[in-house]
Amino acid sequence: MFSIGDFARHGRVSVRMLRHYDATGLLRPAHVDPVTGYRYYAAAQLAHLNRVVALKDLGFTLQQVQEILDEKVTTEQLGAMLRLRRADLAAAMAAAAARLIRVEARLRAIESEGHMPENDVVIKNVPAVRVAELTAVAASFEPEDIGPVIGPLYDELFRRMEAAGIACTGPGVAYYEDVPEGDGKVVVHAAVQVSAPLRDGDVRVLDLPPVEQAATVVHRGSMETVDPAAQTLARWIDANGYQSTGYPREVNLECPENRDDWVTELQAAVTRA
Repeated sequence: MFSIGDFARHGRVSVRMLRHYDATGLLRPAHVDPVTGYRYYAAAQLAHLNRVVALKDLGFTLQQVQEILDEKVTTEQLGAMLRLRRADLAAAMAAAAARLIRVEARLRAIESEGHMPENDVVIKNVPAVRVAELTAVAASFEPEDIGPVIGPLYDELFRRMEAAGIACTGPGVAYYEDVPEGDGKVVVHAAVQVSAPLRDGDVRVLDLPPVEQAATVVHRGSMETVDPAAQTLARWIDANGYQSTGYPREVNLECPENRDDWVTELQAAVTRA
């Protein structure tokens, strides 16, 4: 038998929490000294405690935990519930990490306001290019909406290209356009340069038209940190008497495994204001 303090240490919970579990009937002591009132627990009760803590970590209230335990949840069922919770937490952590990267990029953009840009903006002609592409709709052009769409889209594009025997011959080209309804949604085009014949079907092959005048800037780093470069491009366009005619294309010049080493050229079609 364990004293309440020893049982709390072995179960990695607080004595106060064990007393609360006792008061609510969720986990009664195996024995209570009738003279001193001291609570004692059996080693076998650790299994019950583990289930209580696991279910609490899944977000259930103590009342719900009691109801679940009364139904005698099996080890397999509890394991499945915990694996699902683990996946949810991992996704939340990944989303939080991406959000932190975007906040840092936005902070750098704010701190660079009023300073000479480090990126050189160049006006050039962009020739027509043949690409294979897949498209999908994102809820907005905000990074948290674009990221979850474009990544899986490229994965599926490369899978279908391999199945169709289409090889890429140049960098990836991501480009965007507003949906016709004008409700803020954006059509995401995940494309890659190819030399295959024009075609429709599960993988569309088409020619992107040339851009007579494009203001371009090179961004080094993951696309989560692209904001400063994109805003440098926007300020340059405005300061030099141009206006953009749509979303910039994103041409992935280098895409090593480490996303921080990516090199991407932003190409904004412009006309004289």
